[in-house]
Amino acid sequence: MAKLIILGSSYAIPSEDHQNTHFVLSGESGDILVDCSGNTWIRYQQAGMDLDKLTDVILTHCHPDHISGIPSLLMNLWLTGRESLLRIHGLDHTLDCVEKMMALYNWQEWPDFFPVTFYSVTEQEFTPVLENKDFLIFSSPVQHIIPTIGLRMECKKNGGVIAYSCDTEPCDRVVSLARGASILLHETTGASFGHSSASQAGEIAQSAGVSSLYFIHYPPDLFGSQQMIEEASCYFEGEIQFARDLMRFRFPDTLPTE
Repeated sequence: MAKLIILGSSYAIPSEDHQNTHFVLSGESGDILVDCSGNTWIRYQQAGMDLDKLTDVILTHCHPDHISGIPSLLMNLWLTGRESLLRIHGLDHTLDCVEKMMALYNWQEWPDFFPVTFYSVTEQEFTPVLENKDFLIFSSPVQHIIPTIGLRMECKKNGGVIAYSCDTEPCDRVVSLARGASILLHETTGASFGHSSASQAGEIAQSAGVSSLYFIHYPPDLFGSQQMIEEASCYFEGEIQFARDLMRFRFPDTLPTE
């Protein structure tokens, strides 16, 4: 069954129980990692998942809390004998950052390194990013400090939809991405340049007509904050919860399984 597993739920400053925000989509065709921060290798093991199934990585933007784990992940895959192709998707700005970062480690000189292919995502609304037997994934540019994309993830077999705002101020493009979704994962760093508050996330969720709103990319010390839930509920009539590390969602009903 197609599912989404939260590997990290924190904003830029993580804690012991909340790694930086990143997650994985898993289906019959393999796994799709969205962003790569902290130690994805360890989080995969803690989630009981197999990195041999990883086929694709989607990077939303070039900030350390979203891409800093790429060198370690690629090295670990190489050292454990990976041979199959890994595809990395992102905006040109993001992919350029990754290539520069990997060049510091002279990765092209690592012997018998597995193939990696970069796929450029255009900075336009509803850009098709990836399609396999399980998922259709679209992106739209959102309103952050640097070029950044939010995502709409559709399960082809069951029709379930999960949307992800990524780091953004309140943005009509997120409303469009999330229209009619079962779940909106919306950042709640706090109202500031390039970010959103809980109440603003509630407004976006209501405008998009989603069934459930899950806070993500929040300060870990605010995990479970009733005040944040109350602020969002002033605008959003549906279910409101906090995403947490290692939480799983299944398609199509997209209810958390644990």
